[in-house]
Amino acid sequence: MVKGVLIDLSGVVYSGPSLLPGATAAIKRLNAAGLPFRFVTNTTSKPRAAILDQLAGFGLTVERDHVFTPAIAAVTWLDEAGYTPHLLVHPDLEVDFSGCAAADRTAVVVGDAGRFFTYDTLNAAFRALAGGTPFLALATNRVFQDADGDLSIDAGAFVAALQYASRVEPIVMGKPAPAFFAAAASSMGCAIGDVAMIGDDAEADIAGALKAGVAAAYLVRTGKYRPGDEQKADMPPTALADGIGDAVSAILAARA
Repeated sequence: MVKGVLIDLSGVVYSGPSLLPGATAAIKRLNAAGLPFRFVTNTTSKPRAAILDQLAGFGLTVERDHVFTPAIAAVTWLDEAGYTPHLLVHPDLEVDFSGCAAADRTAVVVGDAGRFFTYDTLNAAFRALAGGTPFLALATNRVFQDADGDLSIDAGAFVAALQYASRVEPIVMGKPAPAFFAAAASSMGCAIGDVAMIGDDAEADIAGALKAGVAAAYLVRTGKYRPGDEQKADMPPTALADGIGDAVSAILAARA
């Protein structure tokens, strides 16, 4: 029986500046059923505080630690391993790394830098990697749904370019890293096999969660989803859902 739910944000709960239909009701139904949930997002262009503010603006007020981001996972890794970050991220995200301790060793951290991906910034990261620094990829998503509704290239392509040039394997901090899903599940007091995942990315959200060991993974037909995505992933979703409301209905029905 599912004892907790992991929920992607962009494309599932909201799209750009708008809350998606059924999202508020779905969250209320989870609360009413006493089923804990955590938001797990690969958003790496804005800090966690901005995500919390955005959710609050939608009327969804959650605890700070209920939102899991790759940047927060990376900060934990850097502090525990004793590295200071060489950042190739959007400037807005740098605040999440401001508390990192100074260290003699650096690790390259790559997120969705958007227009700040330039030859110079990529080459500086490459040279650091060539010098022997670890390589932390906040996420490896191929595409994301942009504010205009169309798909845009995501950080994964730039991670792949740096990996190819440097021959350094990245350590993935966000989805689909199994440790990311497991940490979110653990925060609810759940084993990874006792949670369900709701997402719009057939690769990072669905196949990644299933490989990590979740009980079920529901792919919603909102956000970045495009017809046929479920057939392209390494592992198919447990089921397709028109939106978060239908996914929550399926989860609750399976517990009845």
